[in-house]
Amino acid sequence: MSARQVHPMLNRTLYLESLELNAALMNEILQQITTFADHAHGDQTRKYTPDKYIVHPVRVMQICLEYTNDITVLAAALLHDVLEDTEVSKEQLTSFLNSLMSAPDRDKTIGLVVELTDIYTKANYPGFNRRKRKRMEVERIAKVSPEAQTIKYADVLDNSTEIIKHDPDFGKRFLEECRDLLIHAQHGNSQLRTRALATVSEGLSSLMTGFSGDQNVDTRIRK
Repeated sequence: MSARQVHPMLNRTLYLESLELNAALMNEILQQITTFADHAHGDQTRKYTPDKYIVHPVRVMQICLEYTNDITVLAAALLHDVLEDTEVSKEQLTSFLNSLMSAPDRDKTIGLVVELTDIYTKANYPGFNRRKRKRMEVERIAKVSPEAQTIKYADVLDNSTEIIKHDPDFGKRFLEECRDLLIHAQHGNSQLRTRALATVSEGLSSLMTGFSGDQNVDTRIRK
C-alpha cells in the first residue's frame, strides 16, 4: 500500500465519523429551529388539547424524517405555520436562519415555508366562502414544489389523526378537504402521500359509519 493510499477500514471509519458529525450538526440546527418556532407560536395551543402548538410542527417534522433527511425539508416542517400564524416576518425568519444555514439552504427553507403559507384565507378573501377558498388553495398547492407537497402530506396526516379523535362533527368536512388536496397534489413523496390518503380515507369511512342517519350539520363548515 502506497503512502497515498488509505486502508479501506480507515476509509469506512472516517465515513462513519463524518455521518455522525453531520447528524449531530443537523440535530443541533433542528433543535434551534424548534426553539425559535416555539417562541414564535408563543402561548398558542392545539385546538383540541392543551398542548403547546409546537407539538404539531415537531410531529410533522418527525413524519418527514421517516422519508427524508433533507435539512431544508425538516426545517421548513418545523416552521411551516410561522409566517401564517405568528407575527414573525419573512425578513425576521431570514435573519434567524442566516446564523444556522448556508445561503442556498436558508433560501430553500424560506421558499418552502412561503409555499406552505395559505394565501386564500378568510382574512385575505373575506368575500369567499370556505368551499371557494379551499378549492383555490388546493389548486395552488398542486403547483408547489415536491418538497413542499411532502411537508403538506405530513401536515395533513398529523391534523387528520387529531381531528378524527377530537372533532368528528367537523371532521367529515375537514377530511373531505384533505382528500381533495391529496388527490391533486401528486408530486411529493409517493409513500407518504399513500399513507396520508389511507389515513384520511379510513377516517372518512369511520365517520360516515358514525354519521349514518344523522342529518345535523355543524354550522362551522358553512363559514
